[in-house]
Amino acid sequence: MGELRCYVFIDSLQPQFASFLGTVAQGFLPVPGQASLFVEVAPGMDIMRVTDVALKATDVKPGMMIIERMYGMLEVHSDSQADVRQAGRAILDSLGLKEEDRIKPEITSSQVIRNISDYHTQLINRTRHGDMIVPGQSLYVLECAPAGYAAIAANEAEKAANINVLEVRAFGSFGRVYLGGEERDIDVGYRAAEEAINSIAGRKGKA
Repeated sequence: MGELRCYVFIDSLQPQFASFLGTVAQGFLPVPGQASLFVEVAPGMDIMRVTDVALKATDVKPGMMIIERMYGMLEVHSDSQADVRQAGRAILDSLGLKEEDRIKPEITSSQVIRNISDYHTQLINRTRHGDMIVPGQSLYVLECAPAGYAAIAANEAEKAANINVLEVRAFGSFGRVYLGGEERDIDVGYRAAEEAINSIAGRKGKA
C-alpha cells in the first residue's frame, strides 16, 4: 500500500497565492476564493491512480500533478468546497487510509531577514515566480517537510497579513515559502505560517 505523506485542504485560496499558482501550474489554473486540496503520496507513480480517482469522483480541476523519483503531488481545486472535500474522501478511500494517516509536518527552518540589502533582493528576485521584494523590506523563509504543507503556510500567512508571496515550492523532499513585506506585516504573517504547520495533526513519520 502507498504512503500518504501530505493531505491538506485549503478553504479559500488567497489572491496572491492563487495568482502565484497560476505562474507555476501546468494544469487548469485556480482563481482566488476557490477551495484547494494538496495531496502527496509515495511512491511517486501512485499519484496517477490518485488523480484518476479524484477527477472521476466529482467536479474538481487539477492544477498540478508532479511526479518525482520518490514522491507524487496532486493539487485540485473548485468553486465548491464540498466538491474538493468529496474528491479528498474518494482519494483516501481508494488508498484505504484516513486523513490522520498523513505525516505530521515539521518545520525544518524558519527565518526572518530584516532590512534586506539591495544585492540580496536581486538574488531573490532573479529566482522567484511571484511578487518582488525591494531593499529595506523584510524577508521570511520557511522550510518544511513533507513539502506539500508549504501551500497552506503561504496561504494562511496571506490571510493574516499584508505580505507579498515571492515563491512557494510545494513538492519534492522539502517545501519552501518565501514571503516579503514590511517588518510589521512579516512579523504577523510568519507566525500565521508557523501556526498553520504546527496545527496539522498526523502520524510521526520520516519526512
